[in-house]
Amino acid sequence: MSDYPKPPYPDQKQSMPGVTGRMNPRPDHGESSYRGSGKLAGKRAVITGGDSGIGRAVAIAYAREGADLLISYLDEHDDAHEVKALIQAEGRRAVLIAGDLRSPEQCRAVIERAVEDFGGLDILVNNAAHQASFQDIADISDEEWRLTFDVNIHAMFYLAKAAVPHMRPGSVIINTASINSDMPNPILLAYATTKGAIQNFTGGLAQMLAERGIRVNAVAPGPIWTPLIPSTLPGESVRHFGKQVPLKRAGQPAELATAYVMLADPRSSYTSGTTVAVTGGKPFI
Repeated sequence: MSDYPKPPYPDQKQSMPGVTGRMNPRPDHGESSYRGSGKLAGKRAVITGGDSGIGRAVAIAYAREGADLLISYLDEHDDAHEVKALIQAEGRRAVLIAGDLRSPEQCRAVIERAVEDFGGLDILVNNAAHQASFQDIADISDEEWRLTFDVNIHAMFYLAKAAVPHMRPGSVIINTASINSDMPNPILLAYATTKGAIQNFTGGLAQMLAERGIRVNAVAPGPIWTPLIPSTLPGESVRHFGKQVPLKRAGQPAELATAYVMLADPRSSYTSGTTVAVTGGKPFI
C-alpha cells in the first residue's frame, strides 16, 4: 500500500513494553485487509509476543490461513484478548498464556500447553523481544544486558528445545531477527547483539534439524511501527521513525505477515536456513 502514514509522527511516549491502543497512528495488523486461502489449514502454531505488533499480525494471518494458535505474552492482557477474539472470529482455536519467557520453566510450559490443547505442534514463531536504547555503554547495566539476552535469545533456545520433540517432519521454526542483525544501531547495542545471535542460531539450527525434516528460518524486519517504538526510543527518533529507509516510512506489522506465512507454508519445503528481509528497501547483506 502507498497510503500508510509517513513521518513525522505525533509526539508520544509509553512505558515499556507499550500497548497498541495508545499508539498514534494505530498500527495496521491486517485486521481488515488480510485474506486467507487455506495455506495453513489444520496447522497448530505457537507465537511468542503474539499480543501486539508483528506477532499480532502473524496471528491474524495464520488464523485466516486455517491454523489454531497459542499466543504467549508477558502481561498485556487487553491486547492479548483482542487477538484471541480476532482468531476466534475466524473459527480457529485460540489459547492465551501469560508469563515471563526469561524462565526456562515458562518456555517449557508454553510448549506443553500447546501440545496438550492441540495434540501437537507444527509451527513455532519465536517473536517476543526486549529492547531499550542507551547513548553510552556505561549506561547499560549488567541487569539490562542479561535481560535482553534472556528474552531475545535464551528463551528462543528453551522454546525450540522443548518444541522439537513434538514436531513431525514438515514442521517449521521461524525466528524474528532484525535489520540490526547485520547493521547494528549503536543506541540499541544489547538488542542488536542478540539479533546477530538469532541470525546464527537460525542458520545452525536449520542444519541440525534438516535430517528430521524440520525447517528453520528467520524474518529480519526493518523499522516497524509497534508498541516497542514509542516505549523504548527517544522522542525525536519516534517522530522520524522509518525516514531513513528508501520507502521513507515505518513499515506496518501487516506488511510482514506474508513473509511468516510463506515460511510456514508446506509448499516452501526447500526453504530452510535463510532470512527473509522486510526492510522498506534497505539492502540486507
